[in-house]
Amino acid sequence: MTMLTPRTPTKLAPPGRGRRERKAAELEAATRLVGERLAAISARPAVRVLQETGTPPGGLTHGEAVRRLGLHGANVVARERTPHWAVQLAKAFCNPFIGVLVFLAAVMFWQDPRDPGVLILSVMVAVSGLLRFWQEYRSGRAADALKKLVTTTCAVQRRAGGGSVPTTLEVPMDQVVPGDLVRLAAGDLIPADLRLLTSKDLMVSQAALSGESLPVAKADTRPEDLGRHATTDPVEADNLCLMGTSVTSGTATGVVVATGSDTWFGSMAGTLTGERPQTNFDSGVRKVSFLLIRFMLVMVPVVFMINGLTKGDWNEAFLFGVAVAVGLTPEMLPMVVSANLARGAVAMSRRKVVVKRLNAIQNLGAMDVLCTDKTGTLTEDRIVLDHYLDVHGDEDDEVLEYGYLNAHFQTGLRNLLDQAVVDRVNEAEEVVVDARFTMVDEIPFDFARRRMSVVLNRNSMVGGPGRSEHVMITKGAVEEVLALCTHLRDRGEAVELTEELRRHVTEIAEGHNREGLRVLAVATRAIAAPRDTYTVADEDRLTLVGFLAFLDPPKASAAAALRGLAGKGIAVKVVTGDNELVAARVCADVGIEVGHVVPGSEVDALDDTGLRALAARTTVFAKVNPVQKARIVRALQADGHTVGFLGDGINDAAALRDADVGISVDTAVDIAKESADIILLEKDLTVLEQGVVQGRTTFGNTIKYIKMTASSNFGNVFSVLVASAFIPFQPMLAIMLLVQNLVYDIAQLATPWDRMDEEYLRKPRNWDAKGIFRFMVTIGPISSIFDIVMFVVMWNVFAANTVGEASLFQSGWFVEGLLSQTLVVHMIRTRRIPFIQSRASWPVMVMTVLAVATGLWLPFSPLAPALGFTALPAGYFPWLIGVLLAYCTLTQLVKTWYIRRFGTWL
Repeated sequence: MTMLTPRTPTKLAPPGRGRRERKAAELEAATRLVGERLAAISARPAVRVLQETGTPPGGLTHGEAVRRLGLHGANVVARERTPHWAVQLAKAFCNPFIGVLVFLAAVMFWQDPRDPGVLILSVMVAVSGLLRFWQEYRSGRAADALKKLVTTTCAVQRRAGGGSVPTTLEVPMDQVVPGDLVRLAAGDLIPADLRLLTSKDLMVSQAALSGESLPVAKADTRPEDLGRHATTDPVEADNLCLMGTSVTSGTATGVVVATGSDTWFGSMAGTLTGERPQTNFDSGVRKVSFLLIRFMLVMVPVVFMINGLTKGDWNEAFLFGVAVAVGLTPEMLPMVVSANLARGAVAMSRRKVVVKRLNAIQNLGAMDVLCTDKTGTLTEDRIVLDHYLDVHGDEDDEVLEYGYLNAHFQTGLRNLLDQAVVDRVNEAEEVVVDARFTMVDEIPFDFARRRMSVVLNRNSMVGGPGRSEHVMITKGAVEEVLALCTHLRDRGEAVELTEELRRHVTEIAEGHNREGLRVLAVATRAIAAPRDTYTVADEDRLTLVGFLAFLDPPKASAAAALRGLAGKGIAVKVVTGDNELVAARVCADVGIEVGHVVPGSEVDALDDTGLRALAARTTVFAKVNPVQKARIVRALQADGHTVGFLGDGINDAAALRDADVGISVDTAVDIAKESADIILLEKDLTVLEQGVVQGRTTFGNTIKYIKMTASSNFGNVFSVLVASAFIPFQPMLAIMLLVQNLVYDIAQLATPWDRMDEEYLRKPRNWDAKGIFRFMVTIGPISSIFDIVMFVVMWNVFAANTVGEASLFQSGWFVEGLLSQTLVVHMIRTRRIPFIQSRASWPVMVMTVLAVATGLWLPFSPLAPALGFTALPAGYFPWLIGVLLAYCTLTQLVKTWYIRRFGTWL
């Protein structure tokens, strides 16, 4: 069993932890109160429940239903609404760098309204914000389109016109009120929380609430029902049906005891709206942003003071300080981040992934723990017949034949297990139903007997017409069927069922149960005196034929997908509401090292510290409720992990919201889709693995820009400090600095289209503000060394050492500074040797060529006089080439040392 190592040096605690804990407390309190109320209702006699709800015989009148609708409100649960487009637009501009740029633009406008820098900064701000707004707005619309635009109704018994004659009406679910009598049949959604009054053979799918893949049997209930023993979990009460579940078979009538937000489902949904907790991405961007802003606030005043004191022109020094502030600000960061995320969202949409919140793309790449449910993710979300076994546990076609005949000839609604038997035979064509059998009678399934029988006429082909016999085939729960057996079939012979053999066959069945299989027994009886009708009393003196074993099979792609995620440094933990045996079997089948399966009861018994230790060493959690799922997610986050959660049920919504990245599917319940950040159009871990790679590529390209820009800007400012202290004129005009910054930043707009080295994509990637600062102060000064070399060359070789020759000095440094900034991109973008071991994508190469060409052209262009440039002499360019080659060589050497020293690069 692999134990997770805490990653506290990277992230000490999950961002927004206080808000998460408050929401968790609210969820736990709300579900506890509703659970206690429903448990009390389950324990009360049906007659008393009807009195408390004020439900008369025959149901409510129309007028009373309208009154109660006004009193209690519509039968809908709280859900998160998509913000108005204006709110989304405003939030798109809420970014610290955009704030800095707006401030600098305002200062420049105050100094000179005609300054072209004002327009440049305004365009940067507008493009960055609008790009982010449009992508999130479009993604939100795509997510909303996944909701089915249908009106769902249910059968409600009411009395028309205040009369005494009850009428069954189809009523929209949002108009169901407390006290309504609801009739249920196979295929119906449960519209509200119901206390059953009458039920017959009722099977309910509770997967959305509990995560259990098989339908759950509800008790056969009669009007005089006296209630049940109180249970702490209303999902387990056999005389309650809860909103969000559905009927798979049987019929029932129930009285509505809660609607809307007062239901078990509603109590969870109501605590999941409002502001979302801060994620890993939000925290990382904020830390990096304020690191760079603090650096700017320190350096700009220093540059301003040195220039003012040495040059004596404080107005010019102020403008130069503003230009330096712009140069230090990675003003394209919001745009590059937005472009990276938007490109990632487009790429992921091609892989059948809808990104609702752009920041989730980076969180997906940073994810190092994935918590996932079992059903539909690791399994196919369907029941199949896995084995048909004789009394010794060996495969036996005769057992399959008898099981098929039982399922094929029954006249009631086939449940999932019956259908699995029929499908298995139809696929293999192993049994053919022909004139050998005709239906005589059946004894339907009920929950007291937990079995069903059919009686068939076996038409003999020997001895002429009229020769026939009746055979009873019984299929059901092992203990119930075995109790009726007196013999068993052993290799074609009927053998008396002794106590020793009974223990033997029981162990065969229990062994398969322990492997997570659902086991049914099959038995037969030849009827000595055939007749037309049969009763339960005839289910006696049976001969055990064997067993049918069912499971929700693992997906063929699951094992490979899990290996792929492990290869990407992601630990997968299964967090399911299904039972321990089933969870362990499925996990073992797909290659997960199971170890000790932890039930939800163990989670409740631990405090937060104990749960952190348990979550680190546990791979599979079973029988967990929504509160426990969310606690497990928070425990992993508290250990420094970036946690993803994949789920599609009501019981997953809280964990989806608390996770750093919540992942759901388009077939999920609405509340799960609303709580998720990413929606998969296929519930497949292979699709998710592709998304992880895209997330890491997106993050890697963002970090490239930040590190390249921060180190280049740091080097430039260091060079400015040196030049300002020793040169009697401005080393570069403010407008030159702005143009240099603009050309460089435009070239970096191709960064989102760059590729990442394979080794970078193998591990989760996270924000590291300290690492960025270390990179900046290590790599940045390298450019300053060669800037100073160029200062010396311009000063001594080309005699640009007077105020009259300042323009030549400034032009020479401008070209060298821009080209070194542009070319070093290729040194920084990879830990390998650039151009030889790793080449940039063609958009980056094209933008590099254009930026270099622009830098070389500007001093000779018609724009040169307006920008203060002077044409450079031919002798300048050999010096330029030599400086650039030396700069790239030293950068590569320092990069090699840096990787050996710190074990990382990007």
